[in-house]
Amino acid sequence: MKQPIFKGSGVAIVTPFIHESVDLAAMGRLLDFQLEGGTDAVIVCGTTGEASTMTYRERMRTIEFCVEHIDGRIPVIAGAGSNNTESALALSKDAERAGADGLLLVTPYYNKASQPGLIRHYTCIADAVNVPIILYNVPSRTGVNIAPESYAELSKHPNIMGTKEASSNFGNLQRTLNLCPEDFYIWSGNDDETLPICALGGVGVISVAANILPAEMHALASLCLDGDFSAARELQLYLKDFCDTMFCEVNPIPVKAAMNLLGMEAGALRLPLYEANGIQMERIRKTLVQYRLLQES
Repeated sequence: MKQPIFKGSGVAIVTPFIHESVDLAAMGRLLDFQLEGGTDAVIVCGTTGEASTMTYRERMRTIEFCVEHIDGRIPVIAGAGSNNTESALALSKDAERAGADGLLLVTPYYNKASQPGLIRHYTCIADAVNVPIILYNVPSRTGVNIAPESYAELSKHPNIMGTKEASSNFGNLQRTLNLCPEDFYIWSGNDDETLPICALGGVGVISVAANILPAEMHALASLCLDGDFSAARELQLYLKDFCDTMFCEVNPIPVKAAMNLLGMEAGALRLPLYEANGIQMERIRKTLVQYRLLQES
């Protein structure tokens, strides 16, 4: 039986950019903050990490750095997805060689792959590596959705252990759980859906909010996994405003803005992403004050 690479809250960590390069010193401080906050895994070079605007060399060096810095204390999961199967295959192999404990593979974007195409894409990569793979279903970004029947087929592969679900389609999620074996694991891809997904049998969340609130997201996931849904409900509802603000603009624009306001050195965004406007910045600032992370000016 396959075992999940992690349970609980994994941070989809930002990539701090400075002077057109990755600020690895700042990345090290962000990783230390996550370890201190009890984060259960680090997911590097994903959507929140702006991997699509990083060069191949930057991605691999950032993955290598995270592996070296974490040094086995928690799993490091490398984003290795692409809409080009050969590129995703190369990224996956190199991430494994760099020491990543697992891979996160987003659905191929833009191509609008068919369900048989998705199955072949993922199977090709899974056949070529020896680390666990978490699929990533986020149709709002990629324009393609993994059907429950495709999950059922992919769940048969020994290297495919589950999926990060960010479709917000709870009907399909329930069908997926009915079609797949018990050792096909689900992580919430949306912070504000952590409790409902865990209530259906999920094993945690891959979180944007954890960049700033690692202890709170770890606590939320732990309460869910312990079956204390009453306390989890209270915490989930408490965090709702924060989660909503972190998505008041395309991720990771708000979370990077918030982190920089807090002096966390998240660095600049890379085009085509652009800084939050004045209205959004005011909302972000007010939310940080509301959660007592920033003093009211």
